[in-house]
Amino acid sequence: MADPALEEHVAQLTELCSQCGQSHLVLDNHLYNFQDEVDDELICHICLQPLLQPMDTPCGHTYCFKCLENFLQEYSFCPMDRKKLSFQQCHKASLLVRNLLDKLLVLCPFQCQQSMQRCELEAHLHNRCPGFKKYKSELQRKKNPISKGKEDPPTKGEANTPKDAEGPSGGSSLVAESSGAAVVSLGTAEPGLVNPAFEETEEDLPHRTSLVAETTTIEIHREDPEEELGMRIVGGKDTPLGNIVVQEVLRDSVVAADGRIAPGDHILEVNGVNISSVTHCQAVSFLRHPGPVLHLMVLQEKGFSNKTAQQDSSSANREVIHVTLVKRDRSEPLGIKLIRKTDEAGIFILDLLEGGLAAKNGRLSRNDRVLSINGQDLRQGTPEAAAQIIQTTESRVNFVILRQPGVQLPEPAEDGSSSNSSSSSSSSNGGSPVHHRRRLDQSHYRRKSTYQKDLPQGYASHEKTVAIKKEPKESLGITIGGGRDNKNKLPIYVTSVQPIGCLFRDGRIKRGDVLLSINGIDLTHLNYYEAVSALKSNAASHSVTLKALEILSLNSSETPLDIREQGFSWSPLWITWLGLPSHLHFCQDIVLSKGNLESWGFSIVGGFEESKGNQPFFIKTIVPGTPAFRDRKLRCGDEIVAVNGVPAIGMSNAELIPMLKEQRNKVTLTVVSWPGSLV
Repeated sequence: MADPALEEHVAQLTELCSQCGQSHLVLDNHLYNFQDEVDDELICHICLQPLLQPMDTPCGHTYCFKCLENFLQEYSFCPMDRKKLSFQQCHKASLLVRNLLDKLLVLCPFQCQQSMQRCELEAHLHNRCPGFKKYKSELQRKKNPISKGKEDPPTKGEANTPKDAEGPSGGSSLVAESSGAAVVSLGTAEPGLVNPAFEETEEDLPHRTSLVAETTTIEIHREDPEEELGMRIVGGKDTPLGNIVVQEVLRDSVVAADGRIAPGDHILEVNGVNISSVTHCQAVSFLRHPGPVLHLMVLQEKGFSNKTAQQDSSSANREVIHVTLVKRDRSEPLGIKLIRKTDEAGIFILDLLEGGLAAKNGRLSRNDRVLSINGQDLRQGTPEAAAQIIQTTESRVNFVILRQPGVQLPEPAEDGSSSNSSSSSSSSNGGSPVHHRRRLDQSHYRRKSTYQKDLPQGYASHEKTVAIKKEPKESLGITIGGGRDNKNKLPIYVTSVQPIGCLFRDGRIKRGDVLLSINGIDLTHLNYYEAVSALKSNAASHSVTLKALEILSLNSSETPLDIREQGFSWSPLWITWLGLPSHLHFCQDIVLSKGNLESWGFSIVGGFEESKGNQPFFIKTIVPGTPAFRDRKLRCGDEIVAVNGVPAIGMSNAELIPMLKEQRNKVTLTVVSWPGSLV
């Protein structure tokens, strides 16, 4: 009979971490109950906890791997001495330090309260701890109260691997938790939708039938009800995009761990509320609403296929499986050979190397199709893309795979689909695929004068000059974000105005203002580190003159949301950047290539309309399996500035579509990309 106290405990929380036995956020480090006080020299100065996977900086400081990696994704300096720093300059701490940390004594968080070295806790939980075993049993019973099948015993390689909902036959459905997944054709463009991706000609018809998508209900569980989902969104009824679209899924987030939501998905409902016709701010508010369970209805592209019915009928016999492999360090190989088939999209496991990490784990098999790795959608991916994700992952590699029992992989063909072909196969043994670095340099440049435009309707910008007198040692009292070294090439903006500085007392500089110059020094082309240096050096004088730009939304009566990025400072919403004057934009050129029978693979909205005037063109949809999808540089929400050097400003849909159709095999898109709002 189950312990009632334990059952009550299980009912109050979701699955505990299988490595440390405690409840913590996905992005956070593991938690341990240390038996003795830990020496200060072994403490991370970011999380203030004993070091985990310690990393040394060139300036002599040591931090946890996760803490330092997350910090340097936003900043480019050491947290202790603020010296310029990139993650590539850091390296693992010495073996001596790692051994000292592994030998720290910890107590089991369950009732047995045994003392052991930190490195031994995971094995103790899985093999010897009666409390953890009982907890897992009760949790599994709670998840599957009517399950009749026997569950596979958990292995060391599995950690927080939720099991997909089972269909009537006992096998998992490919679209988990889908309530009668509706297949809809996108062959007919909705009003205002330019659809060069979906254009079909007579010569295309033998190769595919139609573009389809599925509406799917997805249930997201959060251990911490206020934990961020970990995805960026664009769109809203107050933008040309209309719908709310997922732009990016952040690595190691709640959504990435679940593995079912991908960039390009359209979010239709949140907890039963229709958000297909709400403003961007309203959608952000709905998606950030705290709660242990979030129900999302999403529209997911499935691409072009003439085998839709055949694949749908066979998917009922398949099951979706989550597998986590844990590397001891970034360079450790998994021992997996991946290939691409000639008759089916995606990548497949060709072989597991004897003695390798995957073979020892035993959960992956030959002919498994890899759907995603660490939340990155690989349904139309390549072995090279999979190898890159695996090789850049420090520790936990989360696979979502599709398995059809009883089907064996055919012998490698001579058409380049075997594991010896560098163009279509890859191994996770640490070697770089031949085409791993073949992409051209994505150089960014300031938007040309011929590409510039007026502000969209509903926006205004106010430039202000703030001259203040101050004491030489008095701080300005602001924190900043952005910088041209940021992956989105943002201008420098104010993230907070502290009550201790002279700018707070003056009151004219506000959070969200874009900083243009200080004492005549241009800040608009500087990276983050250069801007910090310029602000500090000029703040030492008796007088400071700041030029700043305030972006105003004229149509919105909504109160701006206080969006905080987890672990970092405030940042503007995606919709705010649409009101940035175009002379402050940084563009990039994206070159797409395709075959004669292919579509480009994206749809666009916007352009000139009599009732709305000039609107920017935005990427609304990127179709799986197409050139735009495979290239992976174009994102939903990107603004198209020019096509083959011809400005798109002032064009209508009817003018831009022929330009795209005329380009038979190659097109250059000039785009501006803004980071989606984090939810």
